[in-house]
Amino acid sequence: MTFVEKLLGVSLPVGLRTWDGVRIGPAGAPTVVLRNRRALRRLLYSPGELGLARAYVSGDLDVEGDLTEGFRRIWALTRSGVLSRVKLGPRDWAEAVRLAASLGVLGPPPRPPAEEARLTGKLHSLLRDKAAIAHHYDTSNAFYQLLLDESMAYSSAYFRSAETSLAQAQWDKLEMICRKLDLRPGMRLLDVGCGWGSLLVHAAKHHGVEAVGITLSAEQLEHIRGRLAEHDLTDRVEVRRQDYRELADEPFDAVASIEMGEHVGEDNYPTYTSTLFRMLKPTGRLVLQQMSRGAVAPGGGAFIERYIAPDMTMRPVSRTLGHLESAGFEIRDVHAMREHYVDTVRAWTATLESRWDDAVALIGEAGARVWRLYLVGGAMAFEENRMGVDQILAVRPTDEGSSGMPATREFA
Repeated sequence: MTFVEKLLGVSLPVGLRTWDGVRIGPAGAPTVVLRNRRALRRLLYSPGELGLARAYVSGDLDVEGDLTEGFRRIWALTRSGVLSRVKLGPRDWAEAVRLAASLGVLGPPPRPPAEEARLTGKLHSLLRDKAAIAHHYDTSNAFYQLLLDESMAYSSAYFRSAETSLAQAQWDKLEMICRKLDLRPGMRLLDVGCGWGSLLVHAAKHHGVEAVGITLSAEQLEHIRGRLAEHDLTDRVEVRRQDYRELADEPFDAVASIEMGEHVGEDNYPTYTSTLFRMLKPTGRLVLQQMSRGAVAPGGGAFIERYIAPDMTMRPVSRTLGHLESAGFEIRDVHAMREHYVDTVRAWTATLESRWDDAVALIGEAGARVWRLYLVGGAMAFEENRMGVDQILAVRPTDEGSSGMPATREFA
């Protein structure tokens, strides 16, 4: 039995091979490859998810075989509680130190990869939120064009069948949002956190609305303006680089916010929902699509927090509904779409792998490895119900309590 297996009290769920060719663990399983001593040093100074992520992103650690299956086995070991029961006694510590010394692992902590976020300032201040959004969304418009379908929708699609393509599923999602909002020609739509403009363009082209979209991303702003000119929509759609806390327009007929609320933070969420309420006319409808977790939790784990979405907060859908009701909204529909996100992320993963060299040319090897980890781990989180996503339809009732909603539900 190896020292690692002795420490865990169970057999390794995956293979492990060191830089000198020694392999342990089950045959035929995905194999974690430690390419150099620095990989162990990263794990020594940052045990757990963050150290593994840093080692993988930097290329000090790799995985041979099915990365998803490797994740699945490690998650199973984590959920079993084995890792939380690991206790190092004096002899174990002495053996660990001797082993580290013999392997030449002892030394200063390696510098984190440059892809890691390094934010400063007060949490969820205007400047810090702008920096957090820029870290992820200003990566490269060309990269997102490579990864996403032509609509540039960067949120869960809606697959009506197993044969539905990603592009069609995103079109169906956008159309479903427009139907839930009951958009008609001449109405005014506000899109809070408008991404690369997928809903703005769809709603203006296919439902005849006038629209305003806001984003904190400079890259998204540039891309949307180009799309609006391409589709001859500049006279009907306006896009701004603006924070939701800076909105001061007249109320709109409809408001959408698609997977933006995760960036708001729990303390600011009442301000966010009250702003959405204020920006709606009476009987105006809101569609809020948002990821969820079983408890209010900052970030999505050490990797997500450092490399993907710094300062992200997810909460149970019930908590989100409570915030909306406290702001004055009447909840009319909650549409769980968790399984749809599994299919969405796997489609993005397939694109990334098929165009790996192109992705590396755009964002570098380390950047592409960040995305590979993100997508593989994300699909598993939705598949295993560790994360969800819901599309919430709410309305601002009149002072007399009228919702203006039809008696039947015909939009899905």
